[in-house]
Amino acid sequence: MKQVMKTSLSPRRQELVTLMQQINFGRIEDLPVRCGEPVMDSSVRVIRKIKFGSEHRPGPKTGRDFELKKQVTELISQIDRIGTGTIHSLEVKHGLPFVMDVESAI
Repeated sequence: MKQVMKTSLSPRRQELVTLMQQINFGRIEDLPVRCGEPVMDSSVRVIRKIKFGSEHRPGPKTGRDFELKKQVTELISQIDRIGTGTIHSLEVKHGLPFVMDVESAI
């Protein structure tokens, strides 16, 4: 499989990857997708999951560039398929996309 690096993504997609790393555990809600690009606007909500008695810090790969995990490349492929629509909920675990609910035109 071809290696995909974070810096090979568009700035908006890089911003989404960084946001997921910062959340670490939680979800992103009401994320618009326009022409295959996530749009971070005022409608986007971030819900962080906080577990007491454990550390809360970003995932280990918060540097400028790194190879994307399979879950991230799958998310990018799904965003390409959405084209224009809304990701109602994108659940994040360990800084990686886990599951999402999507609304798109028929």
